[in-house]
Amino acid sequence: MSVPEPASPTPPAPPVSLAALLARRDLGLRLLAGPEDVPLHWVHTSEMADPYPYLLGGELLMTAGVQLAEPARYVERVVEAGAAALAFGVTPVYDTVPAELVEACARHGLPLVEVPPRTPFTAVARAVWRLMAEARLHELRRVTEAQQSLAAAAARPAPVPAVLGALASRLAGRAVLFGADGTESAAAGRAVPAEASRALRDLAGVLGPRPGGPASASGDGGGLRLAAYALGGGDGLTLGVATERRGPGDHTIAGVAVVLLSLLTAPHRGADATVRDGALVRLLLGAAPAEAADALGPGPWTVVHAAGGDGTPFAAASLAAALGTALVDAGAGGGGGRARTDAGTEIAPGTGTGTGTGTGTGTGGVTPAPVRLLLPSSAPALTPQEGWTLGASAPVDAAGLAAGDAQAARALRRAEATRAALVRHRTGGFAALVDRDEAAAFARELLAPLGEPLTETLRAWLSLHGSWDRTAVATGLHRNTVRQRIARCAALLDRDLDDPDVRMELWFALHSGPNAGQRG
Repeated sequence: MSVPEPASPTPPAPPVSLAALLARRDLGLRLLAGPEDVPLHWVHTSEMADPYPYLLGGELLMTAGVQLAEPARYVERVVEAGAAALAFGVTPVYDTVPAELVEACARHGLPLVEVPPRTPFTAVARAVWRLMAEARLHELRRVTEAQQSLAAAAARPAPVPAVLGALASRLAGRAVLFGADGTESAAAGRAVPAEASRALRDLAGVLGPRPGGPASASGDGGGLRLAAYALGGGDGLTLGVATERRGPGDHTIAGVAVVLLSLLTAPHRGADATVRDGALVRLLLGAAPAEAADALGPGPWTVVHAAGGDGTPFAAASLAAALGTALVDAGAGGGGGRARTDAGTEIAPGTGTGTGTGTGTGTGGVTPAPVRLLLPSSAPALTPQEGWTLGASAPVDAAGLAAGDAQAARALRRAEATRAALVRHRTGGFAALVDRDEAAAFARELLAPLGEPLTETLRAWLSLHGSWDRTAVATGLHRNTVRQRIARCAALLDRDLDDPDVRMELWFALHSGPNAGQRG
């Protein structure tokens, strides 16, 4: 029971019940054997005689029985592979589902669904994906609402009991804060059997303050699902949760509570830290960054955007610890700019609204949004981190956090485009403010009418401030040839080359084109 949570072979998207699929009357599906309350994680179609090597487990396997030579053996292999259910399409190979196949599925408890001739397999697969999308949206909303509830609880006069109460309510179970010696420090939620209470305490004892130990563990006891999480304060506190069932977003919701409780129970907190935490909570509840700038301190601060990890608050927490900061935004997506503490609870300044830990986490099956971090001047020098791509702003004061956030976002885009582990904001004037790919596309379009000889002559002429004689010497051309080429450039580009704005635009384009790095 007391083991760290294993990596799941199933995807992070919430599964859908076979019963929900059978309820779709437009599909005309019929259950011939087995239970209907099994979860479906994905759909796979195969006409192999032995589909075992191609199954991952948890899928609805669909077949028309093209190579169904031994139905009993076929079902055995499907069950061994861990498939959730079998869907059999009648016609064109079989007019009815073979009786031997029905008997084998009933014997092994494998749900068998008949797919009528009028329903293509693609329609069944599409229905499953739509049900999953609906479940995913529901789960994202649930996680976001839970995060907001936990954040509000953290701002109450007695924050620790309030956070435990909010967590227990959102998970419909019991939440317990254990001390380093295993005693209950605080608890909230419904009562649980004594057996479950003992098992939860034992599970929390697996974590403890040991260096390199697991951050979380899960198990069962007293008919309940149990989970334990180590807090980040370094004092051996753990959070235990007991629920009747475990939803896809429960781990993320518990992660938000872990962050808040780590912040609220951290030992040796001075007055300055308390004031700062109050400012962070105000940011969490929607305050503008300027309102908390005084409490955060003058800085300078470095804003860092990071892409990578697995989208969970725990991955963000590990990155924050490695960079020497307690502030991290686990990436709300949609241009949000709030921030979070330790393991991803939304509490850092920014420029947008953010939607919470739900987006880009393990609950949605989508690509995790970038993590935002706020590094104080006391943090170690920023270095590349394994598994992450980093973009860093220039040092900014508290009033310049919004500008730093934009700088870090641009730096991260450059890092991803160049496959660099770390890119810092360039203070290279206006050119550094323009996206490199967009600038190159603009240059190609603007200079397209010119061939290489005209382009090189124009480059030299502009670099020498329009001097005919100096351009002739630099290019080895006759003075009249230079005049003719520049006039030709003006005609092809339909630009007035005596206009300083036009010259500036052309100079920028010449330094942004594909050969810019080879020129001066």
